Amino acid sequence: MELTTEHEELKRSALRFVEEEINPHVDEWEENEIFPAHELFKKLGDQGFLGVTKPEKYGGAGLDYSYGAVLNEAMAHIKCGGVPMAIGVQTDMSTPALARFGSESLCNEFLKPSIAGDYVSCLGVSEPSAGSDVAAIKTFAVKDGDDYVINGSKMWITNGTQADWMCMLANTESDQKNKHLNKSLICVPLKENGKRTKGVTINRKLKKMGMHSSDTAEIFFEDVRVPQKNLVGEEGKGFIYQMMQFQEERLYAAIANYASCELAINQTIDYTRQRKTFGKPILDNQVVHFKLSELMTEVEALKALTWKGIEIHVNGGDCTKLASMSKLKSTRLSRKVNDECLQFWGGMGYMDETPISRAYRDGRLGSIGGGSDEVMLGIISVSYTHLTLPTKRIV
Repeated sequence: MELTTEHEELKRSALRFVEEEINPHVDEWEENEIFPAHELFKKLGDQGFLGVTKPEKYGGAGLDYSYGAVLNEAMAHIKCGGVPMAIGVQTDMSTPALARFGSESLCNEFLKPSIAGDYVSCLGVSEPSAGSDVAAIKTFAVKDGDDYVINGSKMWITNGTQADWMCMLANTESDQKNKHLNKSLICVPLKENGKRTKGVTINRKLKKMGMHSSDTAEIFFEDVRVPQKNLVGEEGKGFIYQMMQFQEERLYAAIANYASCELAINQTIDYTRQRKTFGKPILDNQVVHFKLSELMTEVEALKALTWKGIEIHVNGGDCTKLASMSKLKSTRLSRKVNDECLQFWGGMGYMDETPISRAYRDGRLGSIGGGSDEVMLGIISVSYTHLTLPTKRIV
């Protein structure tokens, strides 16, 4: 896909923002295990970075997904995984379905302030007993008058402790025989007038192996009343909407992974050029520069695969297969790149203070979140073999 000067200008602008407004604070945010989402998102919103692909009438730029992809490439230059992931939740995970299917009043209430950076959003799909098996969620939204009354819990929620609202997938019908048509997406306020919404409890902020600067929460919902007008699109189509929303999430993951792989390889080249053993730079060893060349070749192949999927998506086609392939390959390559690069850093690679150590910890999430590697393989298998696999394996 051919990129324009507008794409390049957007990337330059975003990279400049990353270097001036984000990277100087990353070490502090990692140490604190949280970053100031409202403060940073407002700055991002003021620059137009949170609504690149969203409709102009809600404050977005109205551009196609290729511009969002270029922006995500730039955000991958943030010196940690947690902050760009949190931004990606706002732009590519919790808001695409709302922008596409939400009513005008609903978009004005939730999408517009999210694009402006006044609201922080999160996506509420995963539960303690339903991660990649989306159809198994147990949270229910039952009609009562003009409201839904929501009971249940959501787990591993990125931005969860700071979010103002959640794009929640919940059961709206009790029919468990067709788990694909009994679910709906609902915009659920987590705060009202600066206070926690009645019935919403942030049970705990989760401690993680990596992604330290990103807050992750377990959230309980007990008799939470939400107006039925907060329904995104049609009732019963939430599962379908979420599957569509997942494609942008998976393309985002592939973009973030190949860009972070490039960064890790380049940082390793710089380090091994300066670090000497046995009288010469580590990089001068053939085994080192051959391995780094091999890794960069794999990154370029991944980039081509990902952009083929992006092009299909931009042109209105079904990118499910390529989005799944891109995510699968990107997460496995990320693990490989970070592990093999860390080896070349030697003892320093094992220290928390080095960027490769952080990349190693942060990158491990990719094969689990947003649909595990095994789920991606299930989707790809169906596309090629036309097998009928258990539903929980193909979501």
